[in-house]
Amino acid sequence: MASIPPQRGGSTRLRGIQEPVPRQYRFVHGHRWAFRMAGSGPAVLLIHGIGDSSDTWAELIPELARHHTVIAPDLLGHGSSDKPRGDYSVPAYANGMRDLLGVLDIDRVTLVGHSLGGGVAMQFAYQFPGRTERLALVSTGGVGRGVTPALRLASLPGAHLGLALLRLPTVRAQTAVVVRLLRLLDTGLGVDAPDLLRVVDALPDSASRDAFIRTLRAVVDWRGQVVSMLDRCYLTAGMPTLLVWGSRDQVVPAGHAAVAHAAMPGSRLEIFEGSGHFPFRADPHRFLAVLENFIATTQPVSGTVEEWRERLRSEGRQAY
Repeated sequence: MASIPPQRGGSTRLRGIQEPVPRQYRFVHGHRWAFRMAGSGPAVLLIHGIGDSSDTWAELIPELARHHTVIAPDLLGHGSSDKPRGDYSVPAYANGMRDLLGVLDIDRVTLVGHSLGGGVAMQFAYQFPGRTERLALVSTGGVGRGVTPALRLASLPGAHLGLALLRLPTVRAQTAVVVRLLRLLDTGLGVDAPDLLRVVDALPDSASRDAFIRTLRAVVDWRGQVVSMLDRCYLTAGMPTLLVWGSRDQVVPAGHAAVAHAAMPGSRLEIFEGSGHFPFRADPHRFLAVLENFIATTQPVSGTVEEWRERLRSEGRQAY
């Protein structure tokens, strides 16, 4: 597939966006889940990253909803969803996605996952292949150990206090100065600084910070990422798969893109030059074009259970 070039000049905002699609709420297993839902047609499930929420997709949802049923949840422990003291592991989130889709009467979806959400999307495809049509992973976790030192530090004891301190007015002002300096020096973290601060600002209370730390510690420790999808990537053979990465991503290193691409047979890879960890926010025009082209030019996977079993038998013996 020919790469879709970045947009040049003009506003980075998508045309026609006014008010964001409002949140709706459903109870699943006694917990209130928040989500945005719009449009009609084949279903697309948008899964955000750690500490984030469906807000991250707000600009894209109305455009995607022109031709698709779009569902963008706030993961449990995030955004406006409940934040219980519970299981925030990747498999638990995949189960939660299945159950929320069940409540919404949606059987099959194209999965689009960012960062932690990419790991959740991959886990969903592994656990529920019969409910997965396509897979789009954006700056996804689970490819290698590498991750920004900031997240490694946040996994250590005392992180809760550190996150609380970041919200103090004096510390917040000092952080803003550092962010401006990083951007002036044109660093990779400077590219993502506004979105990273947005994530920190989305942790206003103790319950939010507890959920963030529990989620983080399920996938990251002081040495880096502890969850890998590479040993199961062979199972995506025959499943339309898109990988999107920013060339300047320093949260999940851009070098992971080539590793994932090589491990996932037949996958497409799009590198957004100059973008960081949030390429769909840095260049929403191009991201929308890439995603819609991917959906329009691929057919939903239609493998049988027996084909899945045979792949497990024939290829599952090989250690990655």
